[in-house]
Amino acid sequence: MNAFTPLRLELTDNQWPFTYTNHDRPIVRAVVVDDAGRYYFVRAFRDDEFGAATLIETSGGGVEPGEDFETAIRRELREELGAEVEILCALGLVSDYYNLIHRHNLNYYFLCRVRSFGERHLTEDEQNCFHLSTLRLCYEDAVREYETRACTPLGRLIAARELPVLRLAHDLLF
Repeated sequence: MNAFTPLRLELTDNQWPFTYTNHDRPIVRAVVVDDAGRYYFVRAFRDDEFGAATLIETSGGGVEPGEDFETAIRRELREELGAEVEILCALGLVSDYYNLIHRHNLNYYFLCRVRSFGERHLTEDEQNCFHLSTLRLCYEDAVREYETRACTPLGRLIAARELPVLRLAHDLLF
C-alpha cells in the first residue's frame, strides 16, 4: 500500500434546515474488503423521522465510553457483519451533520481486510427497525448502489460522506 494523505472532509447537511446542534457523536466506520477484492456493507430499510428509504452504508457505529477507535471498529464489525478483520490503515475523518436530529458526526474511517466471518450480533433496533443485512459488492456495483440510493435526503447525505472514502480505499488497494 502506498503512502497517502488521510482524507479530511467537512460536510454540511443541505437536506434539512439547520436550527442547532446539541451533540457531537464520535463514530467509527470501515471500508471492508476481502482477498478477492469484494467490499462489504450493510443495507438498511428505514421508515422513521428521516423518511422511508433503503440505504447502503459502511459498517460501523458509535464509540463507547472508554473504547479506543481500533477496539470500537473491531466490535462494530463483529456485531454488524460477523467479521474478524485486519486493520490495514486509518483512511481519515469525515465531519458531517444530521440537522434533523441536531447531531454533528465525527466519522473515523478505517480500511480493513476480512480474516473470517462468524455470527452477527445485531441490536434489537438494527434487526427490527433498520432490518440490517450484509451486502457483498464489487467496487463498481457499490458505487452504483450509493448513487441509486441517493434519491432520498438521507441517502444523499450518506453518499456524500461515503463515496469519497470508498474511492480512496479502492485507489489504495488497486
